[in-house]
Amino acid sequence: MANNVDVIIIGAGPGGIFCAYELMEKRPDLKVLIIEKGRSIEKRNCPKRVTKTCAGCKPCSITTGFAGAGAFSDGKLSLSPDVGGNLPEILGYDTATDLIHESDEIYLKFGADKSVYGIDKETELREIRRKAINANLKLVECPIRHLGTEEGYKIYCKLQQHLLDKGVTIEFNTMVTNLIVEDGVAKGVTTDKGETYLAKEIVSAVGREGADWFKDKCEEIGIETKPGTVDVGVRVEVRDEVMQFLNENLYEAKLIYHTPTFDDKVRTFCTNPSGEVATEYYEGGLAVVNGHAYKGKEFKTNNTNFALLVSKNFTKPFKTPIEYGKKIAELSNMLCGGKILVQTYGDFKRGRRTTEERLCRNNLIPTLKDAVPGDLSLVFPHRIMVDLDEMIQALDKVTPGLASDETLLYGVEVKFYSNKVIVNKDFETSVKGLRAIGDGAGVTRGLQQASANGLSVARSIIKAFEGKE
Repeated sequence: MANNVDVIIIGAGPGGIFCAYELMEKRPDLKVLIIEKGRSIEKRNCPKRVTKTCAGCKPCSITTGFAGAGAFSDGKLSLSPDVGGNLPEILGYDTATDLIHESDEIYLKFGADKSVYGIDKETELREIRRKAINANLKLVECPIRHLGTEEGYKIYCKLQQHLLDKGVTIEFNTMVTNLIVEDGVAKGVTTDKGETYLAKEIVSAVGREGADWFKDKCEEIGIETKPGTVDVGVRVEVRDEVMQFLNENLYEAKLIYHTPTFDDKVRTFCTNPSGEVATEYYEGGLAVVNGHAYKGKEFKTNNTNFALLVSKNFTKPFKTPIEYGKKIAELSNMLCGGKILVQTYGDFKRGRRTTEERLCRNNLIPTLKDAVPGDLSLVFPHRIMVDLDEMIQALDKVTPGLASDETLLYGVEVKFYSNKVIVNKDFETSVKGLRAIGDGAGVTRGLQQASANGLSVARSIIKAFEGKE
């Protein structure tokens, strides 16, 4: 027997959370169901944080569960529509800006730090901008609100309880197995627990971890998509002193470079001052590298880490960017026994493998303790190796010391949001009644725009209901 609700939201990441939040604020009479394959937030515990060894939890508590990968991320909210996704292209710049500010106010309501980095520092910004121009780097100026890994967790705990108190039903540890579509109209979903749910509106908000799943569903039911950008690279780790000026004045310096040899776009992403490098596990046990930074002083380290991502757009007949990124990550996993590979920049530029002995005599101590010394040239294509090297040399002109032999490079970092779903301004796909939002749909690339996307699609859903009433 089918269960009838008004709205089904697949995935309890920021997009799904803020969609449900807005629906309950504006239409508390609606029956809203969130289906999440991971655990509730209070049950998301990673044994590796204590044991330093991955226990192979299925599903991984770092990437799945209420709040998605955002629950254990550094928790940076980018307060500019120029960063973090395609909302300005879909909704217009002004509308995207307004939604980002509205979603930011909700984070503040639930306890976010009121401090914002990157404002009221014009003298310092001019100096950073001057150095960036000299190195042919583009500085994207974006105010940042830093939640912190542990404080972000608390905020999402409050949001989870708020949704439950408002009457939202959340089915945890439940996987959507099929989307029910009849005559080009989405009608409902089935789950791995044998349940069928029917609804007038369905929202796919699966996030990066679910991007591959949603791509398969798009192929099954004929949802229009196009190949997105492949983002693949490394996580760089240096001493805090190397990044001190950027960290103190911007917190996260967003720098973009077009490499001289291949004219490829390389960007910095997700900077974690005094943070730690971490491993994320995706479906099938695929290990990729990430980074975190905590708010509390007792959790801080002496190192800063950030990602360097090479963005590649492919032409026909290529149409599987997610698989491309996975293959590179799988190759790294194969060389390292399912762990993360680490190489010093000195060995990287000399074309030799980092050994345990050379790593031990390095002054820079890795924060990812089980990373395996290795050789990134056995993982990346030559073109990406050149791109990364040229970006590191350019960054050294902005923050001297980055190109030190002791700088650590961890691989592989991949962002799985390359399945770009074609949507209209209401985020409806080519299947009527099915909307796609967030990172998993290739619409956004981060917490803030995903949250803003949730607000936007909720309002589109409310208009659709009002039009039928």
